[in-house]
Amino acid sequence: MATMKRRSTAERPIPAFGNPDLPPQGAVNAANRASLTDPGPQNPAIGSQFASAQFPPATDVSDMPMFWASFNNAPKRVQNGGWARQVTQYDFAVAEEISGVDMRLTAGGVREMHWHLAAEWGYVSYGSCRVTVLDEMGRAYVADVKEGDIWYFPAGLPHSLQGLGPDGCEFLLCFDDGRATEYNTLLVTDWIAHTPPEILAANFGLPAATFADIPLNQLYIFQGEVPGPLEADRAAVAGAEGAPPYPFTFSLKQSKGCKQTKGGEVRVADSNNFHISKTIAAALVTLAPGALREMHWHPNGDEWQYWIKGHGRMTLFDAGPKAVTQDFHPGDIGYVKRAHGHYVQNVGDDELQFLEVFRSSYFADVSLTNWLTHTPPAMVARHLNIDEETIAKFPRGKPEIMPL
Repeated sequence: MATMKRRSTAERPIPAFGNPDLPPQGAVNAANRASLTDPGPQNPAIGSQFASAQFPPATDVSDMPMFWASFNNAPKRVQNGGWARQVTQYDFAVAEEISGVDMRLTAGGVREMHWHLAAEWGYVSYGSCRVTVLDEMGRAYVADVKEGDIWYFPAGLPHSLQGLGPDGCEFLLCFDDGRATEYNTLLVTDWIAHTPPEILAANFGLPAATFADIPLNQLYIFQGEVPGPLEADRAAVAGAEGAPPYPFTFSLKQSKGCKQTKGGEVRVADSNNFHISKTIAAALVTLAPGALREMHWHPNGDEWQYWIKGHGRMTLFDAGPKAVTQDFHPGDIGYVKRAHGHYVQNVGDDELQFLEVFRSSYFADVSLTNWLTHTPPAMVARHLNIDEETIAKFPRGKPEIMPL
C-alpha cells in the first residue's frame, strides 16, 4: 500500500481547536446555541470589558487565582494637593512580590517627606515631578522627571515628590513587597509630632519652643508652591559629601536598550543600565494592533503588569494543564507567577502599551520559539508532529514581538 504523503503546513486549513481535554468546552463546542445566552442579572458595562471571561478561547482549561486587578475601582485618598490609590496583596491575593500605587500631584502638590521599609520604583505616566532623595552616605540628589521617566529609591532612603507646572503629574509606584502599603509610610511629621519637645530641642540644638507649631497630624499630600529652578534646589542641598555615584532617575521611554520589530518594541531598565535599581527590573512593552508579545516565561521573578493604553488579551499557562485568558485595559493590573507561560496580544485598534515589573536586579525571559529553535530539529519534530523543514522556518533570534 502506498504511503500517504503528508501535506505541508501551508496547504493545511487553520484548525478550529476545541478544548483538547474532555469534556469538550468553549463556544465552538456548544451545539445548542442556548448555551451561549446569559439571561440572568448582569452589569453590561463591566461584562463588555471582559470578552475573554464571557467566552474564553476553547483551549482554556481549569482555573487559576485571579490575575486581574485594577486601579479603576481602587478607592482614592483625596487631599488638597492630589490623591492616591493602591492595590496590594491585601486586595490582590496572587501579588506576593510587588504592590502598586497610582498617585496624582497638582502643580505644587507635595507628597510629604518620608521613607519606606521597601524599595520604591516610580514611573511617570503624566506631567512632570521633582524628586529629592538622600543616600546613606549623606549625598543629596534632586531631579525633575517627566512622562516616561522612572526613579528608584532603595529601602530606607528618605525622599519627597512634588508636582511641577503646568498641571502637576500622575505616576505609578511599585514596592518590592506585595504587602507594602502606601499608608504605613514613615512620615517626617509623624515622627516629630510623636517625639518629646525636650528631645527635639536636644536633637536640633534649638529651644523646645521652636517646635511649638509643628503639625500634630500627618500631612501626607498637601498643596505647596510650584518649585523654583532645579539648579537652585540642587545648589541648596549640595554638601561636602558630593553627589551620589549613580542617578536615582532614568528615562525609560528614551532608553537605548530597546528591542524593536515591525510589531512593536520592548525597552528594559534594570541594574545593567539603571545601576541604582538593585531590586526592581522593568520593561516597557509597546504593541501595534494585532501584534503579539511572544509566548514566553520569566525564570527570575513574578511579573507585575501596569496597563497604560490600548486593549490587550493575555493567556496564562501552568501545569495541570491550566490555561486561562483575560482582557486588560488602561489602569488595569496583571500578575504572572514566576515561570508561568504566557503571551499578550493587542486585540484593539490602537497601540497597546504596558509595563512588566519584577522583583529582581535584572530582566530575563525565556522565549518558547527560541527554545524550540535551539533544540535539535529531530527532537522538536517528534514532539510536535511537524516536519523539520517547517521547523526550520520558525523565527530565530528571540523576536519578543511578532507582528500581525
